[in-house]
Amino acid sequence: MSDRVIDNPIINSPYGRPNRHFAFDRDGITDRIEEQRRPSSFFIPVPRPRKRGQQLELQVFTEDDIKPNKQVNDVRERVDAWREAGWPNVTPVTRRLLDYWSDPERDNKVLFCQLEAVETAIFLAEGATKWHGSWINNDLNAHNAEYNNGMPRVALKMATGTGKTVVMAMLIAWQTINKVHAPYDKTFAKRFLVVTPGLTIRDRLRVLLPEDAGNYYRERDLVPIEFADDLGQAKIVITNFHAFQLRETRFGRNATGNTKLLVAPGRPDPFREAPAQMVSRVLRELGGSSEIVVFNDEAHHCYRGRIDDPEPDADTVENLRGEDRKEAADRAEEARVWFSGLEAIRAKIGIKKVYDLSATPFFLSGSGYREGTLFPWVVSDFSLIDAIEAGIVKIPRVPVDDDRVANRVTYLDLWQEVRDALPKGGRRSNQGFTAMDLPGTLTAALHSLYGSYVTAFEAWEKSAAAAHGQPPPVFIVVCSNTTISKAVYEWIGGYDREQGGALLPTAGQLSLFSNVAEGRWINRPRTILVDAAEFESGSLSPEFRRAATREIAEFKQEYAERFPGRTADDIGDAELMREVMNTVGKPGKLGEPVRCVVSVSMLTEGWDANTVTHILGVRAFGTQLLCEQVVGRGLRRRSYVADENGMFTPEYADVYGVPFQFIPTVAVSRELPMKPVRNVRAEPDRDARKLEMAFPRVVGYHLEVPDERLVPDFSDSGLRMTLSRADLPTKTTVAGQIGEEDVHDLERLKSHRGQFVAYRLASEVLKRKLRTEEGDLRPWYFPQVLEIANEWLRRCVDLRDDQAIGLILLREAEAVEKIWQSITWQGGRRERWVLPVLRTTDPIGTTSSVDFRTTREVWPTDPRRCQVNLVTLDGKDGNAWERAVAQAIESLPEDQVAAYVRNDHLDFFIPYEHAGRSRRFYPDFLVKLADAGDGIPRTLIVEVSGGRKSQAEAVQKAWAARKLWVPAVNNSGTFGRWSFCELRDPTTAKRDLRPAIEALFNLQGVSALTDVVSAEEELV
Repeated sequence: MSDRVIDNPIINSPYGRPNRHFAFDRDGITDRIEEQRRPSSFFIPVPRPRKRGQQLELQVFTEDDIKPNKQVNDVRERVDAWREAGWPNVTPVTRRLLDYWSDPERDNKVLFCQLEAVETAIFLAEGATKWHGSWINNDLNAHNAEYNNGMPRVALKMATGTGKTVVMAMLIAWQTINKVHAPYDKTFAKRFLVVTPGLTIRDRLRVLLPEDAGNYYRERDLVPIEFADDLGQAKIVITNFHAFQLRETRFGRNATGNTKLLVAPGRPDPFREAPAQMVSRVLRELGGSSEIVVFNDEAHHCYRGRIDDPEPDADTVENLRGEDRKEAADRAEEARVWFSGLEAIRAKIGIKKVYDLSATPFFLSGSGYREGTLFPWVVSDFSLIDAIEAGIVKIPRVPVDDDRVANRVTYLDLWQEVRDALPKGGRRSNQGFTAMDLPGTLTAALHSLYGSYVTAFEAWEKSAAAAHGQPPPVFIVVCSNTTISKAVYEWIGGYDREQGGALLPTAGQLSLFSNVAEGRWINRPRTILVDAAEFESGSLSPEFRRAATREIAEFKQEYAERFPGRTADDIGDAELMREVMNTVGKPGKLGEPVRCVVSVSMLTEGWDANTVTHILGVRAFGTQLLCEQVVGRGLRRRSYVADENGMFTPEYADVYGVPFQFIPTVAVSRELPMKPVRNVRAEPDRDARKLEMAFPRVVGYHLEVPDERLVPDFSDSGLRMTLSRADLPTKTTVAGQIGEEDVHDLERLKSHRGQFVAYRLASEVLKRKLRTEEGDLRPWYFPQVLEIANEWLRRCVDLRDDQAIGLILLREAEAVEKIWQSITWQGGRRERWVLPVLRTTDPIGTTSSVDFRTTREVWPTDPRRCQVNLVTLDGKDGNAWERAVAQAIESLPEDQVAAYVRNDHLDFFIPYEHAGRSRRFYPDFLVKLADAGDGIPRTLIVEVSGGRKSQAEAVQKAWAARKLWVPAVNNSGTFGRWSFCELRDPTTAKRDLRPAIEALFNLQGVSALTDVVSAEEELV
């Protein structure tokens, strides 16, 4: 592998569909790039040796071991086509959410892997039946019948660090908001159960609760503001699977042992919960009786084992030995509790769907299935190598060579080198083993990896991250038992040495990690000892308490200092240590100063420190699956700042002792400065009476059509259309390697005459644009519309390159829109009769609701002119036109402009249509004019169309603003007077705004109440 070093493994954008990948060959991964997305695949599991004492060799993965995952690839192909078609066959709520999440202009962008996982779940629920995908759900039903006793499970495979929690939040929002808007639609629910493998993940997933201060819906901007209140109807219970264990009843807790012995054999135990009672306890906060949606986080822990009927070459607990057997037995029991708990819930209240999320949704050793077999109900896959190639996670670097005269790389599979010199059991049976007894190969590995850490630490000290208070990099050690972990902990962090009847603090061997300095224990430990399994269970064994006595005491002291008025008794030891572990790498938290974590067992899933840069494994790793789970603890990126090409720069985690086969690289990470996060909000101390701005939330338009003749106006140049071969070919030649060629053409369309085309277009205008408020057709208008369509074809359509008029039907939606825009009435302009259709719920918006976070550059507003504290700047370095326009508005006198606001997260939009699709136009600013003394509020909508903005839809947006939105709102008589101003040059904004403001003061400008030409039209 050393001759295949890849300089920069990041070859795809994190926000787009992957289109390149590194190829495998018979020797493993290569540096050859294939110009297409990597198909989903899996490595064929290899049966482990059955003979006791036979050494387990890790498999070397090559192209011969890779098999395509047909189900995932077929589903992916369908979802890709469905996405390209614009997500057809979904509810309006779903379409709005998908548009919102996939908007390329989002400040807080959604990663492609997150969006694809959500799209796949939505496709199966809403689109598959009508979009050539019925077979997917049929196959899933068959898999679930075979493997899950009919439990409706769908698995989404996402590499560690790619954002599974964000995906859960998006799915909860999709389900809840749809259910609120369509309460009788059985596809959706607003009651959810989130099940986790332990307390750490349970606590971390509080971000899924809409009421939580740090909830992801707000932090990640996952819900449009018009749906924010709807989300509050979600009811969510987050629990660890241990809650599914049947507990003693209150009667049982009070009964004596003799009383319990009187229970007749074979009869229900009255002293222990029945499954239905357990369900009532776990779901008490949900209320109601309808079916729920379940999310299994780290779902590889939940399966129905085949202990009685194992697959060929599959392990069961009985045929394993030693620690492997104990671990397998523990996993099997956990899986049984988890799965049976879900079955009890399904039996009592019903489960609509179970969404499984995991980086490694494989059957584990001892399950009765071949270890490493992918769950058959996996439908979406974004693997670790995909995540690395997109730069979403750190790149694990493992030893690939050394100068030792040996056949294997010493620090790659370190356990093979040191296991015979290390104790096999816990401290109770190995009291004499100390830090001084660690084998030389292990301490050499620690020194070697520590040398790399020192380099990373020194780079951190000089970085902008350190200057902004970001914590240092973290080094983790994963040990197999408490004896080894305690010895390693003392060797690294220091210990008390007895001398002359007194205890003498002795510094650790690695100075940056030592908890002893200048002969004294420091107040805030740099190295901590944790037992992940005990922390997850919520209790600490006496053995661990003895090992970590000093550590616990020091953190209790710090806890008391951080929270005046509280005592250390307010928090249990296990909860305290779990808090320390969970806040490693978090500024201002108990775990902030920690640089090294020594773990008794595998660090828990859900431990999401993004500062881990070095990992050392001191235990056996029998499978690549186990390797990936340990390495996963160090995969989370520290910075999500894209470079000048929109790509992430590489970040690395150096790994010893975990024989993980992956991309070999020796490149050095290029640090990009992390952007500060700023809170943009309506400031409570600013004069809301003067500065607050309200606006209607218009979702559509209604025409009160008068009984007068329709007449056209073709004077607007935007009504013209040109047909040429520059738009599309009219002939296509096809050929094979042999045989005859063929030519495909559009002769059928070209044969249509002008009268047929006009008839078709007039029919569509009537159906799409001229219905009554109740949705009925107005057939008496058809002759007039047909006449206008014919005239439009003659006057506005330019045929080039021998194109025929019939080809205009290929752009039918655009043609219909232009004909509609040309129509007015004999008695006056159409704007007189247009009225707004307001959102049913929350029809009025206000600047007081603005509250979001951004990493964009910002410009502080004048507190006397704007209720919102900052104007967001969209330019790369903040040198954008938003600043120029804001400055221009603020420089206008107060007797003209009372207040203004940048339209960002305000939920102010102008609905319009383009190419047959409903769209939303978000103008740039709202300007509230000063009180004119006549009791009429005046608001000017300001849009800058020049600069970097595309002009493709600018004309259509401006037309909708002038001809529909402003006249409709003004005609309603409810919201004061509005006007629209379109600027072409932000540098002349102040000069160009004045006539628009003057026209609005005079109740002129864009209006349905006057025939005066608009001042804005004169400007542009």
